[in-house]
Amino acid sequence: MNMDGKKFTILDFKRKKEAGDKITMLTAYDCPMAELIDQAGVDAILVGDSVGMVLLGYESTARVTMEEMIHHSRAVRRGTRNAFLVGDMPFMSYQAGDEEAVRNAGRFVKEAGCDAVKLEGGREICPRVEAILSAGIPVLGHIGLTPQSVTRLGGYRVQGRDAESAARIMKDAVFLESAGCFAVVLECVPRELARRITGKLRIPTIGIGAGSHCDGQVLVTHDIIGYFDKFLPKFVKQYTNVGEKILEAVTRFKEETTSGAFPDDGHSFTS
Repeated sequence: MNMDGKKFTILDFKRKKEAGDKITMLTAYDCPMAELIDQAGVDAILVGDSVGMVLLGYESTARVTMEEMIHHSRAVRRGTRNAFLVGDMPFMSYQAGDEEAVRNAGRFVKEAGCDAVKLEGGREICPRVEAILSAGIPVLGHIGLTPQSVTRLGGYRVQGRDAESAARIMKDAVFLESAGCFAVVLECVPRELARRITGKLRIPTIGIGAGSHCDGQVLVTHDIIGYFDKFLPKFVKQYTNVGEKILEAVTRFKEETTSGAFPDDGHSFTS
């Protein structure tokens, strides 16, 4: 459901692209954050495997497990009434084969209540996409910089800067559309390449570090609110800094407790 009180559905992705209306998507990993994002009228929520780095302290997303993703997706589902909910399939939950991919995708829907799942990769994962779709589960594609494969890509680098890699990403986008993805995330690709892909595909593109020509945008919520300070990618706009406010509050609590100023009479029971 959006600001107009209607549940955002898979049909709305196509409708927005056709109308030229931008799609909004943010990440959430717990119920309270999901409630806030939902109240703001954001179209879709992604329970990203970025939870591994943002909340769990891992150095990469590759260590995130299915159990962790299901746990966090359930929490987000409880806080989501209106937004379209996408579960991010973690590393090695779909690469080994169709049967395992379908089983794990099914867990996101059956156990966590997700509306769809997201897979990273291009033409090489199209058989997985088709298998998951055959089980009745919508799939969001993800190409360009794919964090689960960051070691193979040589680190967190912009993809598609040369003609050969740009052509490969373009072909991957077409393959994913043909396989049945309802939309595709473009991460860290030059904006001109994103513009050409967006113009070629009938399905929406959702950019993250891919410029303004995409049909929508997705960012990690903890980045835009200043609640994750390990690094801030160039493409992130920070709208506030709750980390500073939390540090200030915790510091004041420590100081007032140490000095005896807290708890005072107003925060104590007299009888």
